[in-house]
Amino acid sequence: MIKIIFGVLLTVAAASVPRASAIEPASDRIVVMISVDGLAHFYFDDPKAAMPNIRAIAAEGARAKTMKASMPTVTWPNHTTLVTGVSPARHGVVGNHFLDRETGKVVALICDPVYDKDEIVKVPTVYDLAKAQGLKTAAIVWPATRGAKSLDWTVPDALDDEVFQKYGTPSLLAECKAAGIPYERYGEWAKRGNGNARDDLYIQMFDLVLKQHRPNLALLHLLDVDHVEHGHGPQSPEAYEAVAAADARVGHVWEKLKSDFAGKATLFIVSDHGFVPVRQLILPNVALRKAGLLDVKGLKIVDAKVRATSEGGGCFVYILDAAHHDELLAKATEFLGGLEGVAEAIPASGFKRLGMADPRQDPHAPDLVLSAKSGYMFTENGAGDLAVTSVAAKQIGAHGADPELPEMRATFVAWGVGIRPGAQLGDIDNRDVAPTVAHALGLNMTDVEGKVLDAALNDSAP
Repeated sequence: MIKIIFGVLLTVAAASVPRASAIEPASDRIVVMISVDGLAHFYFDDPKAAMPNIRAIAAEGARAKTMKASMPTVTWPNHTTLVTGVSPARHGVVGNHFLDRETGKVVALICDPVYDKDEIVKVPTVYDLAKAQGLKTAAIVWPATRGAKSLDWTVPDALDDEVFQKYGTPSLLAECKAAGIPYERYGEWAKRGNGNARDDLYIQMFDLVLKQHRPNLALLHLLDVDHVEHGHGPQSPEAYEAVAAADARVGHVWEKLKSDFAGKATLFIVSDHGFVPVRQLILPNVALRKAGLLDVKGLKIVDAKVRATSEGGGCFVYILDAAHHDELLAKATEFLGGLEGVAEAIPASGFKRLGMADPRQDPHAPDLVLSAKSGYMFTENGAGDLAVTSVAAKQIGAHGADPELPEMRATFVAWGVGIRPGAQLGDIDNRDVAPTVAHALGLNMTDVEGKVLDAALNDSAP
């Protein structure tokens, strides 16, 4: 039923794809957006972070001091905001995961295991707009793009090799094979958690698309910084190494744009969220079990009246006993909000300021959201005696908390045709990115919550 609902919504959204303004689409131009997943804004001014390319690009272009992400500050909703210009409440990708209220099971959106793009993204994207105006589009592992009809060359952000190849553009995979690009090892590297090898693969595929097809809009998602930070924490030696590698990959694309698309290219470098080091884990389902609101058999949660799902530094709480909704919500808000490490417990009445969907309109949305204090993250485990416990041995990292937390702020840099050199943008919102990217293509993205970043533009902008 949920898939049918979203399919209907997407049909309506597709019918209202925003049209270009009187400005002609820039068919001789290329706009590239690279997302360095997890590249928190604080790395830019960190002398330990080797980022000569990104800093040089910013010096020749525009830079935001910080970029505010959407709640929860996790990968899939924020990458979707970056290409739609609206918050999760509008675009429909509510988190990396959600709880299916009918089955009581957690559904993973992240890494494309279930839904095609048209089933979960409820509004037009900037690549939909570009394609509708006759421009060529590409996306390499951009989240929530599986099966997107408006992408000419693409591979999905998947962990499963079968999904990766099934939904990759057949002609692109054939070109990769002919060029000796080892896409068939994707599944092996994904299973091993080898983000560095995967990012190298993505760069090779992106290079091929740029050279062979010269798209007008090309999206690239680099993930290893995020992967390493989860395992070792931000600003760890391992994280600095991953940041340096990401910077080198960005520099490689920048050089290609300057040499192969001279005077025609605009480059955006963004991230989806920041990061915090974590030493303490919050287990809200343990607290719910102790309160008699859910049962656990072994490690499996069963018969829940209230259940929590983790978004890292954020937590979604679902009231599953509709007959006692208000009573259970009040109870859960009181005792979960009082757990050590919880910064705030926010009911649905407070979701609007966070850009989150109301559960009365979107069944994927929670009834209550928790945000962790810096140094804490949530897990879904309902077994054991402690609702708050220490991380074993080493530091790890997390994101997902309230976007007002300074460490959750993301990165934004722009360079090239139409960008004003030396522009300092201060603090911006990630909803501003899509309409600004559209503007760089000579298009006008309407019905968005963000705005074109005029301060980043010069007089030669289209």
